[in-house]
Amino acid sequence: MAQTVQIIMTDDIDGGEATETVTFAIDGQGYEIDLHENNAAALREALAPYRKAGRKAPRASSRRRTGTTQQRNSETSKIRAWARENGYEVGPRGRIHQHIINAYHQAAGTTGN
Repeated sequence: MAQTVQIIMTDDIDGGEATETVTFAIDGQGYEIDLHENNAAALREALAPYRKAGRKAPRASSRRRTGTTQQRNSETSKIRAWARENGYEVGPRGRIHQHIINAYHQAAGTTGN
């Protein structure tokens, strides 16, 4: 049997259709956000003066991370299971949308940090 899997990205700011995932880092923490091209351009424009005045730092991935891969995978598995039980659509692998992670932590009464 053939399957077609369609991934529809949602803009994490306004809930509309997202056209790209933007990555950025601040205070040593990396972030990803799905945005429509207009919101992505607005983010880049807002950060432009700081980027121009700043200097490039070593990649965040080269810095020491807290927590083990096993700990992160365990939490990810728990979030996926919780999401499915609570009516969210999540795949078996890949990125979990931030609104689902936030809902999980809110339901669990934790901050996720």
